[in-house]
Amino acid sequence: MNFFSYKNGILSAEEVALDHLAEEVGTPFYCYSSATLERHYRVFAGALPLDSLIAFSVKANGNLAVLKTLAKMGAGADVVSAGELKKARAAGIAADKIVFSGVGKTSDEMRLALAEGIYQFNVESEPELETLNGVALELGKRAPVTLRINPDVDAKTHAKITTGTSETKFGIPFAHAREAYKLAAALKGIAIVGIDVHIGSQITDLEPFEAAFRRVRELTTILRSDGHAIARLDLGGGLGVPYIESNQHPPDPVAYGAMVAKVTEGLDCRLVFEPGRLIAANAGVLVTRVIYVKRGDAKTFLIVDAGMNDLIRPALYDSHHEIVPLREPEPGVERIKYDVVGPVCETSDLFAGGRGLPALKSGDLVAIQSAGAYGAVMSSSYNARPPAPEVLVKGAEWSIVRSRLTHEQLIAEDHIPGWLAG
Repeated sequence: MNFFSYKNGILSAEEVALDHLAEEVGTPFYCYSSATLERHYRVFAGALPLDSLIAFSVKANGNLAVLKTLAKMGAGADVVSAGELKKARAAGIAADKIVFSGVGKTSDEMRLALAEGIYQFNVESEPELETLNGVALELGKRAPVTLRINPDVDAKTHAKITTGTSETKFGIPFAHAREAYKLAAALKGIAIVGIDVHIGSQITDLEPFEAAFRRVRELTTILRSDGHAIARLDLGGGLGVPYIESNQHPPDPVAYGAMVAKVTEGLDCRLVFEPGRLIAANAGVLVTRVIYVKRGDAKTFLIVDAGMNDLIRPALYDSHHEIVPLREPEPGVERIKYDVVGPVCETSDLFAGGRGLPALKSGDLVAIQSAGAYGAVMSSSYNARPPAPEVLVKGAEWSIVRSRLTHEQLIAEDHIPGWLAG
């Protein structure tokens, strides 16, 4: 459920009409709903075993206002860089609710995280483990560590967001887990606290999760028999969301939580979860204005002012996003098949092919839905296009939470060397 709906014939975010925001902010722009973020967090938290840590995946949406909204709900953060760690802290997320993931942590990032006193490092390789040990000893600390174990489970999702099979760069192979934990136990700057697993994103079937978590349960027993203290299980994120309006939705959090409770029963471990898309995706839309309707020999193109630099998911993953007009169509209105495209000079600047929409004209507004995760965070200034600003709505109130750069600000980021001056 989200809080975007037609009110008085205009698509609104909670109590704020999106056409009003378009006039005030300009297009394109992202709009997030506080009520949706809060509801999704509350539903997910309520489905999990008590005392679980929900570490929101900052890579999904790193806007400070979004992070602050979730921090006030009790969320922690899953970060993959020093920048994300600093953002989480700036948003008021306590260091002891932050987990640091990612395959390429640098020594400087490790120093920052140790100085902050984060909850745990999710270590992905033996070389990373040894580097972290050296940094921890240098600072006179012990780093709390889970090792990310690759269970070699196919998440049955898009190949580019699958992370749990043996062909990916993520984690330590299950077959080498015992020797990796043996190495960790021998390092004086490392404190083993648990096991980490994450098999991918936008997973719409519980079976891969259950298969992976059963392997984690098996490994917990093995490692404890080897003398390791396994007190935490970080089960990652990845639960999918509905991008397509149909009757077939991904498993709801209650079913997911029941499965987790069943698989982990009796292990006496604190559980950690890293949802991102589940919380943020359907809490955001990208509002864009039609520039031209171009009728070709084979297709009709709806050219909008948002581009792949604003929302790259369709170009990168062939992702489906529902697109709706801001003005509510009359019931039974005829639909025209459009290729909805942006102005970027790439053939892949395509939001939807052959999409049925009511007849639209230059100046009309549409909303690209389910854009709250992996939208603004992946944007760029390609074609010297300033990325879309971000707006957060709460009830009848709204605020710009990330401004649109001017062209002058964008140009000012470049510097001409002395030998080219004049």
